[in-house]
Amino acid sequence: MEIVEILFSASFWAAAIRIASPLIFATLGEVVCERAGVLNLGIEGIMVAGAFAGWMAVYSGTGLWVGVGVAMFVGMVFGLLHSTLTVPFGLSQHVVGLGVTLLATSSTYYAYRLALPEVRSPPKIEAFQPYEIPLASDIPIIGEALFSQTPLTYLAFVLVVIVSFLLYRTPVGLAVRAAGENPNAVAAQGLSVTAIRMGAVIVGSGLMAVGGAFLTMSAFDSFFFEMVNGRGWICIALVVFGSWRPGKALLGAVLFAAFDALQIRVQQTSIGTVVPYQIFLMMPYILSILALVIMSRRAAVPAALMVPFNKGER
Repeated sequence: MEIVEILFSASFWAAAIRIASPLIFATLGEVVCERAGVLNLGIEGIMVAGAFAGWMAVYSGTGLWVGVGVAMFVGMVFGLLHSTLTVPFGLSQHVVGLGVTLLATSSTYYAYRLALPEVRSPPKIEAFQPYEIPLASDIPIIGEALFSQTPLTYLAFVLVVIVSFLLYRTPVGLAVRAAGENPNAVAAQGLSVTAIRMGAVIVGSGLMAVGGAFLTMSAFDSFFFEMVNGRGWICIALVVFGSWRPGKALLGAVLFAAFDALQIRVQQTSIGTVVPYQIFLMMPYILSILALVIMSRRAAVPAALMVPFNKGER
């Protein structure tokens, strides 16, 4: 009965949407990368770098949206590094991705200690505040859950529509998808597979960084170590869960976030006094793995994903 009450409460779904927001940004970024044929395992480190860069920019005196832009720029720089090594040079996407994660994470921690050597607790900034959309926010349950969020959450949902439109309704999106399915056909049309793949990785990495920035500029108001906490790896699974489609990936992100929000609340019920809390912490991951196994059976993997392209070779 207590779980049913939780599931039908507006605060629960508001929390689920809030938890899902950084996952949406980063998952969209990974979808763009993988649709072009490049697996970006640098996502975890890029999110960490974006979280720090955006927060540090605002802490230094810039506006919140400028901080978002700074975070995206930093993510795109790491995306440029990743794409340069994996696309024209054809290095292992697994190795390069993990290397980017290690580089981004370690350089972020170094920059933090360099910029704030005497700080023992993370300084706080004025983060994005919830904005209630008139009339829509008054709708029972749905209003509080969807229309009383911060601007970055609204941006995440808008980007799902934009990315979907670009991928499936524009020549640019067709070129990106073709680069991940049949790069030889793209080259036969006189287009540069290298440029398309590199561009997709750079843009996708920028979106991942914005997902990290959400944590420091919307979900919280400061930067602390381990705040990304494996969200990047979850996003890679969400791409598979969503069959490499932005809309389905959005549903996957909300589903995982709902599991996460539920385990937090269930711990505070009478069930939480009987069941060890570690079980609740495991719950969203176990349920997500089950959902991933079920959905991945019908998923159509981009045919040229992780396949290096050399012009003239078949």
